[in-house]
Amino acid sequence: MAKVLMKGCEAIGEAAIRAGCRNFFGYPITPQTEVPEYLAKRFPEVGGVYIQAESEVASINMLYGGAGTGKRVLTSSSSPGISLMAEGVSYIAASHLPVVMVNIVRAGPGLGGILPAQSDYLQATKGLGHGDYRLVVLAPSSVQEAVDLMYQAFDLADKYLTPVMVMGDGMIGQMMEPVEMPEMRDLDDLPAKEWAVTGARGRKPNIVNSLYLSEVACNENNWKLKKKYDEIIKTEKRWETYDCDDDMDLLIVAYGTMARICKTAADELAGENLKLGVFRPITLWPYPYEALEQTAAKANRILVVEMSTGQMVEDVQLAMLGKKQIDFYGLTGGMVPSPDDVADQVRKLLK
Repeated sequence: MAKVLMKGCEAIGEAAIRAGCRNFFGYPITPQTEVPEYLAKRFPEVGGVYIQAESEVASINMLYGGAGTGKRVLTSSSSPGISLMAEGVSYIAASHLPVVMVNIVRAGPGLGGILPAQSDYLQATKGLGHGDYRLVVLAPSSVQEAVDLMYQAFDLADKYLTPVMVMGDGMIGQMMEPVEMPEMRDLDDLPAKEWAVTGARGRKPNIVNSLYLSEVACNENNWKLKKKYDEIIKTEKRWETYDCDDDMDLLIVAYGTMARICKTAADELAGENLKLGVFRPITLWPYPYEALEQTAAKANRILVVEMSTGQMVEDVQLAMLGKKQIDFYGLTGGMVPSPDDVADQVRKLLK
């Protein structure tokens, strides 16, 4: 299939359609507004339902209802909007429903700014809303990978009956790159959902519920969720290594588009006889702790690079348990470290 040049947000929308999604509920917020804008134009061509809700709170509860009918459903937003959705996501997780969310991260906290950031890491990976639940978090580093992960996100959501978030910074949403789209899924081939609320014709009613007034029933549901998350941790970790085959002077740990910048810095420093590798987690949850520990064993020290004040550092520390020196370099507020910035920081550490 030929590649086409697409903006990240628009490519994400098309990937969702090709994955079998025909239902979108959301609210515009920069820098992800092109996702709903694209779907508003495209859905009528494929028989989809597009609803612009009056708020993010309304849209996440519409998503909850849509998922309960067994349809593949999507919402997209940016940082403050995701915060408003947090309660609804917790309800969705407790009800064991499959949904896909897109977060194109902007600078914060508060209203912040519309420029790219990675400052929603802790929000996404440490629960998002209240209660004992998690959500799968996928972090693409290119528009093509955003397409591929969006396509896969719906399958993961259906497989585990859980919310899945595809999280990219503002650059992913706004940059244009050539992409190859996956094939259009046949809606008749999507997984059957006997639990869905579709009208009890000839069967007992299905009930979608997150309310457990009995402490015994609530306890049982929480352990049911925990068993599901243990299986996800066991089978769904994803990561990428770059120039990590040999011993390294330093291992850079970065995700998303920041990892691409770090790869360029590593290539630049190779000409100065400095051996660097880059470890990129693709699943931010579940985090690939074991893979990072094994890769870092070949490095003298570690540098974590983020467009935040260092939110992923905690997970890197958990992976290493004090075995390696861990340094951090980052910019925030919408500032993006350049390859030269990263290279200069490495020189300070190693020379």
